[in-house]
Amino acid sequence: MSKMNKPKNSHVGSTLDDFLKEEGIYEHVQTTAIKRVLASQLERAMKERKLTKMEMARRMHTSRMQLDRLLDPDNYSVTLATLRRAAAVVGREVRLELV
Repeated sequence: MSKMNKPKNSHVGSTLDDFLKEEGIYEHVQTTAIKRVLASQLERAMKERKLTKMEMARRMHTSRMQLDRLLDPDNYSVTLATLRRAAAVVGREVRLELV
């Protein structure tokens, strides 16, 4: 097949964001990425402070089950209040920005 007969790729030159929007999954992918980063950062901070999940939950005044939901990268039902309490326990703060 010559170059002239090849079908043109409609995604050439587009961004990943454009592709995800065309596929209708942009918001889901963004939400998943944000939650995974937050969960990873929180777990890393817990390790740095040598906090077990039980101790972390105790200091947050919550259950181990609630902490597990917070650390689950696929669970998006986390409140800002819970996230802020967790960040405070590990000596961090939460910063949000609308862009």
